[in-house]
Amino acid sequence: MERGNFVDHIRIFVHSGKGGAGSAHFARTKFNPMAGPDGGNGGRGGHIILRGNSQLWTLLHMRYFKNVIAKDGVNGIKNKCTGADGEDIILEVPLGTIAIDEETGETEAEILEDGQEIVWIPGGRGGLGNYNFATSTNQAPDYAQPGEQGIEGNKVLELKILADVGLVGFPNAGKSTLLSVVSAAKPKIANYAFTTLVPQLGIVAYKDNRSFCMADLPGIIEGAAEGKGLGHRFLRHIERNAVLLLLIPADSDDHAREYEVLMNELEEYNPELLDKEMILAISKSEMLDDELKEGIINSLPEDVEPVFISSLTNQGIGELKDRIWEALTAVNE
Repeated sequence: MERGNFVDHIRIFVHSGKGGAGSAHFARTKFNPMAGPDGGNGGRGGHIILRGNSQLWTLLHMRYFKNVIAKDGVNGIKNKCTGADGEDIILEVPLGTIAIDEETGETEAEILEDGQEIVWIPGGRGGLGNYNFATSTNQAPDYAQPGEQGIEGNKVLELKILADVGLVGFPNAGKSTLLSVVSAAKPKIANYAFTTLVPQLGIVAYKDNRSFCMADLPGIIEGAAEGKGLGHRFLRHIERNAVLLLLIPADSDDHAREYEVLMNELEEYNPELLDKEMILAISKSEMLDDELKEGIINSLPEDVEPVFISSLTNQGIGELKDRIWEALTAVNE
C-alpha cells in the first residue's frame, strides 16, 4: 500500500558479498627459502542486516534501495594474514517489518524491537589459505579454497503496524472520528467510503499516566479476505494488534449482519484472528434511546456485550477505555 508518504510494501533485489579467496603462498626468508605455506584466509563477504528503528513508521525510505548489493570479502595474503571482511549493509526498518522471499513466500526475518538486528542475507564465507592444509605428510600444499558465493534473490519487505488496539469496521463506521477524539491523531475525516486509505496511529491516555496505542485502519468490506477493496493490504495490519475494537455505527441497517460479516472476513483471512481479545462498540450512539439500544443488544450473539459510544458527546468513551485496558491486561498476563 502506497499513498503519499506511507509505504508498507517494498520489493527489492539483494546480493550479499562473496567471500574472499584463500591464498596459496609460500614463505621465503633469507635463511629459509622453503619456510612453508603461509597463505592467509579470505575475508567474509558483506552481510545484509535488518535493524529495527522505533523512529520509523513506514518503508518510504526503502524506495531508494531497489538493489542492495554488499561488498565482497578481500582475498587472503602472505604471512597468514586474513583478508578484510566485506562491508555490511544495514537496512533500518520500522518495527513490525517482516522479510519474505518472493519465490517461496517464506518469512525469513521479523523485526519487533528497537535496535534489534538480524543478519538477513549472510555473506559468503572466506576461503581457507594453504597453511590450513599443511600436514606431516603434505608439508607444501599448493592450493587454497575459493570464497563462497554470496546469496542473491528478489525479496519483499512488508510492514504490519504494531499497535495495541486496531479499529475494525466498515467504511464510515466512525473509526477516524473516534481516534481523533481519544488521541492527538488527526486522521482525515469525511462522509464517504474509504476516507482512511492508510493506517493512522494515536496514543490514547488512560488513568494513572498509562496509555496505549490505537490504530485506525482502512475500512473493511465484504470480500476483503479475497482481496476486494483494500483487501489483504488492510487485513495484514490487524495481525499485530493485541486487541481488536470492532466498530458498527448506530445507523446501520443491520447490526447483526455487519458483525457477522466482520467476523467472517477475519476468519477467512486468518482463523487465528478470532482468538484475539475483541470488543464491539456501537458508534454514533447519541441518536439511540434505551429501547433502540436494547433492540441492538438482542440482535447480536448472546456472548457479545457491546459498549455504546458517541464521539460527538463523549458518551461511553470512559467505559470503552476501561474495557480496552482490561483486555490489554488480559493479553499481557
